[in-house]
Order: sequence, then C-alpha cells, then structure tokens
Amino acid sequence: MLDLVIIGAGPAGITAAIYAARKKIDFVLVSEDLGGQTALSADVENYTGYQFITGPDLAAKFEEHLRQFAITFYNGEAVTRIAWQAEGAGGGFAVESAKASYACRSVLIASGRRPRWLGVPGEEKFRNKGVSYCATCDGPLFSKKTVAVIGGGNSALDAALQMVNIAEKVYLVDINAALGGDEIMRRKVQVSPRVEVLNNAKTVEIAGDRFVTSLKVEVSGKPRELAVSGIFVEIGSIPNSEIADFVDRNDAGEIVVDCLNRTSVRGVFAAGDVTTVPEKQIIVAAGEGAKAVLGVSRYLMQEK
Repeated sequence: MLDLVIIGAGPAGITAAIYAARKKIDFVLVSEDLGGQTALSADVENYTGYQFITGPDLAAKFEEHLRQFAITFYNGEAVTRIAWQAEGAGGGFAVESAKASYACRSVLIASGRRPRWLGVPGEEKFRNKGVSYCATCDGPLFSKKTVAVIGGGNSALDAALQMVNIAEKVYLVDINAALGGDEIMRRKVQVSPRVEVLNNAKTVEIAGDRFVTSLKVEVSGKPRELAVSGIFVEIGSIPNSEIADFVDRNDAGEIVVDCLNRTSVRGVFAAGDVTTVPEKQIIVAAGEGAKAVLGVSRYLMQEK
C-alpha cells in the first residue's frame, strides 16, 4: 500500500509531487496530462521569478523540475474514481483509472478544472470544426481569418490578445455590460484595432456547413450574425471533482478544504483550482500543492 497518490499534474500536483519526493513519501503521481491549464495559457506575467514566460514554457519548467526526482509518474492516465477500501482489506483508499487501481493511505486531489460549455445549438456539432476551448492550442489554425472569443473575464481577454497576433479580426462577445478581468489586460484589448468588443451580447447559435461560418448573437436584445471561421469559448470552467463525490463540495462543485488543505474525509486532501480556494492562479495553485503535502506528511506521521 502506498502512502499517497497525487491526482493531477498541473501546478498544484507537480509542486506537491516535488515536495512529496523531498519528504521521502512513498507515492505515485497520476494524471491525464502534464501542465494542466498552465500549458493552455499564453503570456504569464505574474509568476514570481519570471517577469514574462509563456504558459507552455512554464509548464516545461515544471516538468524539468519534476524530472529531477525519481518520481513514479503515470501520465496520460485519467483517474475515474476514488473509493474507500473495504475494512477487511486494510483500510485506506483505492484510486482507480481505466488502467489500474492504486491502494494508498492518503490521497491528494489536484485534478484542476475543465472548460465550461456554452450549451447553445451548434456547439457540439462544430466542436473541433471551428469551435475551440483553447486559443493556445488551436489559434494558429485561424491565421488571417475572423474569429470570435466568447467571454469577458481573464481567460477571454487572454484568448483575444493571443488572436490579435494571428487573426484578421477578433470579436469579443461578452454577455455582461462591461468587461471583467485585470485592468491591464482590458486596456490591451480595448486599444487593439483588430478587436471589436460586443457587450450585453448573448450567444444564440453557432452555424455552419462542414465547419463554422457564423455566430448568431443578440446585442442588447437585437439579433446580429457575425461571419466567423473560428469560435473560442472562454466562459469559465468546472472543477474536476466528480471522482471524489464522497467529500464535501460547494454549490459550484469545488472541494471544500480548510487552511491545511484537508477535506471532510480524514486522509483525503485537495489543492489548486479544484478546491474552494478563491483565487484560481498558477502561483496560488503551486503554493497550495506545497502546503497540502506538508499536511499529508504530518497526517502520515500521526497515523504511523
């Protein structure tokens, strides 16, 4: 039986793994991908030690640091369920994926979040046929074309700023009366001659033939059809917490943790964007991952 299984290899999970390795904890790291949402970010200007670095480059730095330790890392393996072991099987937990089951004394959930869908006609039909949830991944496909970014927070502003360097024109479609996000990002978007901001704009339908050709919206209640080749949905995200439905979660599905990253179930810890920690930032997630493993270490010492 392992001492610990860490689920997720974003900033929280990777930092947790580094701290666990330094603490000589017997653990494995299991994740569907490496880097999490960091790898999907464009420009990172608020991570200590780097005045500027791209998201993929920062994710590569995380991996480089991780590889300095002899960590057992099962990449490309999505966890599907966490269960309590039967009392007669020695207690603890079983972390299950489609490939294996890992018995452990404690669990750290750092599974992050996934993009939220719009839920409008045409979205599912044109997914990966013009509809994308990652400007960093798919932006280059729309070079010199007209695109729309849906949303008004930091993720939408980030996507719009990426696309001004690639696309001919960018519509920023925001359902709110004014853009949110950081002021410095708002200013960059608002002064760009390639961006047209549509506030009070409700997305109605995504249309096309084989691929996206237009986006139907209502701007202050008036219908309008935007001729676009690509649509980037940036309306927030959903925590990947379904694997732990036995711990307390809030109305948004986030795992409730205390200041020591403990959940409502003894031996189960959580860190990063999947939790109720209010600020979803790379540097915050990394710090929470470190703090969580220090808590796990204390817990294991008490148990032993």
